[in-house]
Amino acid sequence: FHQAVDAELNAAIDPRREGPLRFLILDGPPGRAGAASALVMTWFHPLMDPRGAQNLLHHLSVLDDHPGDAPWGTAPPVFALIQDGRPLRERGRLARQSVAYMRSVSRILSVSPRLARNGPVWFRRESFVDRDPAASANRATREIWWRLAVVGKALREVAIGRGVADAPVFLPIAVDLRRKGEPGPTFGNMLAFHFARFRPSDTADIPRLASALRSQMADAVRQGQIEANEVAMTFLQYRPLPMIRRAVRWISGGDAFSFNCADVAEFPAPLARCFGRRVVNAYHVPAVPPRPGIGVFFNRCAGRNNLVVAWIDGVLSEDDVTRIVEIVREEMGWL
Repeated sequence: FHQAVDAELNAAIDPRREGPLRFLILDGPPGRAGAASALVMTWFHPLMDPRGAQNLLHHLSVLDDHPGDAPWGTAPPVFALIQDGRPLRERGRLARQSVAYMRSVSRILSVSPRLARNGPVWFRRESFVDRDPAASANRATREIWWRLAVVGKALREVAIGRGVADAPVFLPIAVDLRRKGEPGPTFGNMLAFHFARFRPSDTADIPRLASALRSQMADAVRQGQIEANEVAMTFLQYRPLPMIRRAVRWISGGDAFSFNCADVAEFPAPLARCFGRRVVNAYHVPAVPPRPGIGVFFNRCAGRNNLVVAWIDGVLSEDDVTRIVEIVREEMGWL
């Protein structure tokens, strides 16, 4: 199974020549009672975000459970993004504001382990349970800001081992624009973005760093940066690519940012059973860009905390990955 996912990660989808979505079904050994099967869904990122992918699985499972019926009655789910109804001039103003923001943050010289290269993508997934379920209910440790600070601490050790200075860490954080509790549309990316900044030395005090990162996000919302970035993604699409390269020069000449980090949160309860089978576990394994070539990702399913480390070949060693996993596990209070 792991080899199959590795192969999918390294088989890029070219939407000019193939469909933007692939399904791979791996059945367990025949004749074994309760043998598990695996479903691997791979998609071209502009098609949908991870929440949209979960929506699609749910829609397909509902159709599978209702052959020949109209399972949604007169109110089918929302499949595509609703077009922004604001005037072109207003959207253009917001998009220009986003480009100005990108220019301002591009002056920050980010650092990474600086071994970025082109090569195959590998991943490692570990699952954990909460050491103290009562303590894990603490909201702080469930927030992306806490987890980002913890990952920063883990990657700091990798950076120190390679002599990287205590220069700014800089990374994009995806902001889900769906209303809380609603699935939102399936196709299209319901995402804006925000750039988090800190220094590796800040990870010595994780609660303080998490609070500072949360405040950065609050400031970005208050200043309208999140809305502007949302409009720019849907209106300009940051294409052609030379446009964004002119605005953000480090994309061409250096590390784009320090590392990737995301939390896809809890796997949806309606998908506890999918295609008539009980879901034992589900997790997201993103591809990572050559710069910086490192990503650490979280989600939760069926009582398991999943931790996925993805890296470009040569950027991390197996010992590096093991150390990252151990630091995150310890700081999160997992077994």
